[in-house]
Amino acid sequence: MTNKTYTEDDLIQLSALQHIVFCERQCALIHIEQVWTENVFTAEGRIMHEKADSNKFESRGNVRIDYSVPLRSLRLGLIGKADVVEFHKKDDGTWQPFPVEYKRGKPKIDDCDKVQLCAQAICLEEMLNVEIPEGALFYGQTRRREDVVFNTALRMETEDTARKVHELITSGVTPKAEYSAKCKKCSLLELCLPKVSRKASKYLLNIVEE
Repeated sequence: MTNKTYTEDDLIQLSALQHIVFCERQCALIHIEQVWTENVFTAEGRIMHEKADSNKFESRGNVRIDYSVPLRSLRLGLIGKADVVEFHKKDDGTWQPFPVEYKRGKPKIDDCDKVQLCAQAICLEEMLNVEIPEGALFYGQTRRREDVVFNTALRMETEDTARKVHELITSGVTPKAEYSAKCKKCSLLELCLPKVSRKASKYLLNIVEE
């Protein structure tokens, strides 16, 4: 569990958690070196988020839907926005927050999207002094919601990920490139050049050994 309390100057973008779970080098390139470029995947994702941000709020019976909700957690040192937060009216008249994050693709093998959503819930819990047991991820490719339970394991993974992001950004060191299948979908592929970097490293190592 995270015991440190961060200041306003320490806050990092909540999206960095999704980036570091996907790839530490990608996270460093974006949040340390301030490098960004767009491909078809990020463009589609941006359009989905713009649609989610198009309205401030709406009401549907006992559900109020707020869009582009500002988030902050001094405990995790995060700042950002939630695409959508639904507020469900309970029998006692109080409102239960339910964060929903929009993604362009389909559910992933790793937990990068779940960690990002859980971090949003932790921010809301800190801001509103409530407990949030679950939320949802909406995937554009499948056009379906995937419910996410914020259990102890996911919360611990989220807090550990937040700590790792702070350590990475504080270090100022970008990890070396390592090519894998997921590199094909990364918008920074042409800037990262993982295959070239790997060949260059082997070439330099051979020179040293000789």
